[in-house]
Amino acid sequence: MYKIKLFLFIVPLVICSRIDQDNSSFDSISSEPKSRFAMLDDVKILANGLLQLGHGLKDFVHKTKGQINDIFQKLNIFDQSFYDLSLQTNEIKEEEKELRRTTSKLQVKNEEVKNMSLELNSKLESLLEEKILLQHKVRYLEEQLTNLIQNQPEIQEHPEVTSLKTFVEQQDNSIKDLLQTVEEQYKQLNQQHSQIKEIENQLRRTGIQEPTENSLSSKSRAPRTTPPLQLNETKNTEQDGIPADCSDIYKRGERTSGIYTIRPSNSQAFDVYCEVKSGNPWTLIQHRIDGSQNFNETWENYRNGFGRLDGEFWLGLEKIYSIVKTSNYILQFELEDWKDNKHYIEYSFHLGNHETNYTLHLVEIAGNVPKSLPEHRDLTFSTWDHKAKGHSNCPEMYSGGWWWHHVCGENNLNGKYNKPRAKSKPEKRRGIYWRSQNGRLYSIKSTKMLIHPVDSESFE
Repeated sequence: MYKIKLFLFIVPLVICSRIDQDNSSFDSISSEPKSRFAMLDDVKILANGLLQLGHGLKDFVHKTKGQINDIFQKLNIFDQSFYDLSLQTNEIKEEEKELRRTTSKLQVKNEEVKNMSLELNSKLESLLEEKILLQHKVRYLEEQLTNLIQNQPEIQEHPEVTSLKTFVEQQDNSIKDLLQTVEEQYKQLNQQHSQIKEIENQLRRTGIQEPTENSLSSKSRAPRTTPPLQLNETKNTEQDGIPADCSDIYKRGERTSGIYTIRPSNSQAFDVYCEVKSGNPWTLIQHRIDGSQNFNETWENYRNGFGRLDGEFWLGLEKIYSIVKTSNYILQFELEDWKDNKHYIEYSFHLGNHETNYTLHLVEIAGNVPKSLPEHRDLTFSTWDHKAKGHSNCPEMYSGGWWWHHVCGENNLNGKYNKPRAKSKPEKRRGIYWRSQNGRLYSIKSTKMLIHPVDSESFE
């Protein structure tokens, strides 16, 4: 700006000097060389001023150009922000429309609920009125019955009524005698059936299979009439005042599920969880609910047990064997899937000792599970550090200790606890699963394994 002012000041001076030179040329021709030199100086001054003006204008243009670029950048940022705000505004409008539709639906449902509530209230009032009427009728009938009872001694029974009563009593006694006779015969048949089953089991253990055993169908889901395995003749008895199992605790009058101390025959005392349901005492030997306990344990831990009795746990093979070795027991599996569908299956079973790797032999009694464990076969227990012959890779492939047959993967309730996020088939195999009849694997959310004596079914 300063250079422009300087140029505006110099230009008039140069013009005035040129006018003076033109005037002086008319006066004298001798002064012409001097005027030429003066004009060249003026031109140089003018050129220098124009040059400075050009530099000033150039700087001004560059500065203005930078300012314009900044303005354009800010305008672009503003345009982008405005565009984003418009998108967010559209989204908010869509959400508002959705909320309005939802509100309308909720209002309609609210009206329906109000109408239903009014109907229920009216029905409730009518029921209360009917209840009052019935109470009045009952009171009236009670009064009539009281009057009849009071007046009955005065009325003499008819001889035919007396003879009819006598005949009915005689028939009742005869029916009771017949029922008692049938019950005794049924007990004898059960004993004979038990002896036959014991002989069959002994033959099976020696390698001889009966043709009827091979024809049993594993697809039938209806309760079976086959009696449980009758392999043990003696029963657990109390020692030093400590009950032998949960059934003895139940006989003492305990009807509450919880942790109790037991001492089976020829065994040390230990704690178990007794569960009372449907009037029967059950001993819980395995429980899984949330995956808080790692079940991929060693053979020694599976022998002695691990976990918490009030949470997830495995009671221990040696403890289970000490309970069931002297009596006939039933094994029950309780399963719940991730859709909260509950299933169960019951077996009569025989459990071997540590020398047989706690071999399990099952005969299904009842249940509604899609497919049960292999029946009439010896299932050998194995872990990753104690592999039974023929089952070397099962614990490593499927995780956890379990009873395996000649092939891996029938069922495994001691596997890794996976939430339903697992999608791949190998990951499902490592979870708690149950195989259906068509070979499909179903992931299980919670499991229980329970045992109770066969004769405890008659407690209540």
